[in-house]
Amino acid sequence: MELTRMRSTADNKALKYRLPTKVKPYHYDLIVKTDLEQLKFEGFVKISLDVKDDTSELVLHVKDLELRKAWVSSDCWTSEKDVDISSIDDTLERVTYRMPEALTTGSKAALNIRFSGSLTGNMMGYYRSRWETQGKTQYYSLTQFEATAARRAFPCWDEPLLKATFSVIMISRMGTVNLSNMSVVSERLLEELDSSIISTDRNNLFYPFSKGEWKVTKFDVSPPMSSYVVAFANGPFAFIERSIKMPLSGRTIPLRIYSTPDLIGQAQFALDVKAAALPLYEKMFGVEYPLPKLDTLVASDFDPAAMENWGLITGRLSSLLIDPDRPDTRAMKEVASIQSHEVAHMWFGNITTLKWWTYVYLNEEFRLGIEFINKHLVRALKQDAKLSSHPVQVDSPDASDINQIFDNLSYSKGASVLLMLSSFVGEESFLKGVSIYLKKNLFGNSVTRDLWDGISAATGLDIGELMNSWITATGYPVISVTENANGIIVRQDRFLEAGHASPENNQTLWTVPLAILMIENGRSVIDRSVLLKERENFIALDTNKPYKLNAGTQGVYLVLYTPERLSLLAAEAKKENSLLDVKDRLGLIHDTIALALAGYSKLSVALTFVSQFNFEEDYMVWQAISDNLADIQDIWWEFLAITNKFQEFRRSLYSPLVSKLGYNYPAGEPLNAKILRTLAISQACDAGDECVVSELKRRFDAYIETGDDSQIPVDLQNTVYTTATRYGGMKEYRIMRNIYDNPKSPTQQNSAIFAMANTQDTDLLEETLIFVLNNARDQDILIFVVALAKNYKARRMLTTFIKENYDQLVDRFKGTMSFSYLISRAFQFYSSKQDYQDIVDFFKDKDTSDYNKSLAQGLESIHTRANCIERNTRDLKQWLSKFLN
Repeated sequence: MELTRMRSTADNKALKYRLPTKVKPYHYDLIVKTDLEQLKFEGFVKISLDVKDDTSELVLHVKDLELRKAWVSSDCWTSEKDVDISSIDDTLERVTYRMPEALTTGSKAALNIRFSGSLTGNMMGYYRSRWETQGKTQYYSLTQFEATAARRAFPCWDEPLLKATFSVIMISRMGTVNLSNMSVVSERLLEELDSSIISTDRNNLFYPFSKGEWKVTKFDVSPPMSSYVVAFANGPFAFIERSIKMPLSGRTIPLRIYSTPDLIGQAQFALDVKAAALPLYEKMFGVEYPLPKLDTLVASDFDPAAMENWGLITGRLSSLLIDPDRPDTRAMKEVASIQSHEVAHMWFGNITTLKWWTYVYLNEEFRLGIEFINKHLVRALKQDAKLSSHPVQVDSPDASDINQIFDNLSYSKGASVLLMLSSFVGEESFLKGVSIYLKKNLFGNSVTRDLWDGISAATGLDIGELMNSWITATGYPVISVTENANGIIVRQDRFLEAGHASPENNQTLWTVPLAILMIENGRSVIDRSVLLKERENFIALDTNKPYKLNAGTQGVYLVLYTPERLSLLAAEAKKENSLLDVKDRLGLIHDTIALALAGYSKLSVALTFVSQFNFEEDYMVWQAISDNLADIQDIWWEFLAITNKFQEFRRSLYSPLVSKLGYNYPAGEPLNAKILRTLAISQACDAGDECVVSELKRRFDAYIETGDDSQIPVDLQNTVYTTATRYGGMKEYRIMRNIYDNPKSPTQQNSAIFAMANTQDTDLLEETLIFVLNNARDQDILIFVVALAKNYKARRMLTTFIKENYDQLVDRFKGTMSFSYLISRAFQFYSSKQDYQDIVDFFKDKDTSDYNKSLAQGLESIHTRANCIERNTRDLKQWLSKFLN
């Protein structure tokens, strides 16, 4: 039969993207047969439906599947009826089945579909991942459905609002392991396809089996859940396990981590983190964890860092594995952050789910860890300081838009806004409100108003009025502070990295919790009651005593002080019993540099302020200094005379730290000292300290000569490797290439990536780019691009590489979450009008729908850098000359 294939126009796409609401699925019976030898899968799905309105057609999602026979049963009919496809819409990724007679309002029906597909390597839908064992390539299969890829694995109503229960059966070859969201109910050898698997007279569902070579695994029925958190996998997995007792239910929950057998020995740390996090969240949220188990699958090929599939978390090797013999501190912190975040999703996103992707931040709001400011708040502020930014809550009509909003605004700004709210109302009241929100929306779907209502109920405040502008408006304010004899005048304006906002871009008034830190009766206190709702206001305050706005750097805004007040704050920071804690100090550094680069103050004033922190002993403050100095140097990367002097300034800060802390990592030393040493050595080396470079090269040479890497502490592995290739040649490069191909751990492999990308030899850089295209795993290509973009020698080569291989990269990455980052990372570091125009010209005839937001942000970054250079170069030159003389 000839099918009609339609292309939707741009005008009606937004209106038509959501599925019709005449029926609603409430249960899926899903069978998936996986053949890892043929790299194919076949399936059958029976979708039980409530008919909400009379309809003669059923419209649902499907992509890249071969649809076979389909039939419908209805309690209005006496028998099942075959149904035909009337159309397939490739743009909207949906299929329409025509009914032989109408389904009537209030009835129940079931749509049955046979389908098949290929296990491709594109990291979306149901796909294959490869691994090497005994010199042989083998494969296993797994799913990645968020945001709109469940339709690539089975026909479904693939929208988060359309929750249903799922009964999954997997058929696979003997010797493999089947995994899904729920616990295994039964597993047996498959002799024939009988009524215990599916009750239907249409039993010729799959191609023939070889008796005794296949098995069938049946999983328990799930609670109602959205299609994007459905998961299943098949492969030769090994596992480690432990059990925990939950604090509310008292139930014992088994926890497992699965991986290929060669890697399972590196999964213990992630298992321990999960065991600590799951009961903690149950107690914190006051809602029982509803599933009978929680597994994690570690995947060799995976697009995002990790994914919160209900009962079966999935994630990258580097996100979940730690070598127990050489545990890297920063890698351990990253694994702990990622694993605990995915566990939090078991409540936020899985029990209570957004109604549509507009509210994606409601899933992503809980972030833990002491480095929140450096890692999340600052990241959010940088992206949201652009005119091309978007609100946290943003309309997302189609799949291209949805994938792009999994960015720093949905993740980091959303989390930062909620942290600000928690600080304002108090953590206890905030968590009480969150618990109210979860309980009211158990197994349901929510919008922003639902969360505000929960916290309002706990606090008695109108949270919607307080928070609306932070979620629905683009940008954030800078609070300018001026002083008089009686207090301070505070004014809010939208902050833009390109400079002062014009009147048309400065319309929003935020409700700003000022959180004023000050001295009263000889003690530091925080007044959290003051809200700035107006453009400008006066606050009575004794300005003869130290004070600071945004106590603890919990607010999503910047504070602009006068140079005189900034100098007093620098003096206060040096005091032994300073009013300013670690978060206040690092917040001041971030604010001061950001405001100077944007032209709100002089860069020389900001650098003078930062240079006074050579007394600092806390790692987080030094991390803030390092990040901001790197940003400054990165703007002037093509101005060699300036960068050489700036490197000298950086050495003046970090070389004394290296002399003080040394290169050895004593057992049992405090964490702060360990990670500060790593930071100091890496920064001094990057700044060209000859003594540090020489020492790191010596340690690497000893490793080459003896094969003993004991002189390379694992925390310094990345710095030693990159130093070896930066100052070495072919020999060092080949060693890194071999490490990438045969790593002892994901941490070591990532270190090899950055080392290969850090060579200064253009021939070796060209070899790296060829390797990226032809040999690197897809999931590693973005890491290579990020690493190459950090190497000034490689930047223009990288841009040319992306342009020349654009079509191939589109074929490999289109539709993935990483695609937009891959594109923008390759050019956003430029600062000239010519480069800007070259980028515009290249993309003008391209379909940019998958990355138009990041493209606009990258182009805006070029303009911003150009303006910053024009505005600050003279001031920077003068300051560097004065400081270094």
